[in-house]
Amino acid sequence: MLLLCLSPTVVCAKEWIVGDDKGWSLGVSGWEKGKNFSSGDVLVFNYDPKMHNVLEVSTGEYESCKFIGVPSRRYNSGHDRIQLLGTLASYVCETPVHCDRGMKIHIPIQN
Repeated sequence: MLLLCLSPTVVCAKEWIVGDDKGWSLGVSGWEKGKNFSSGDVLVFNYDPKMHNVLEVSTGEYESCKFIGVPSRRYNSGHDRIQLLGTLASYVCETPVHCDRGMKIHIPIQN
């Protein structure tokens, strides 16, 4: 595996623990600032599934904390691993008022 990571044609994905030691929790918004996320990286969301979940949402839903229709994806295992693809990813907690209290992240993805 190390040889593959050193190959100039293969890029190794990084694993990010969302919120670091605090995990996916209230006030996590801003955790993503200053980090360089790449396509293929994996976000790990650690949380109590009885209290929280993770929704993949649009930029508008992220900004307003209002969720319209069925989310792109809903995760609720308490230990979710989500691979980053595309150019932008937004995640929030669906529990009432948690998004408003900063339980959301907005990830620009470098390709």
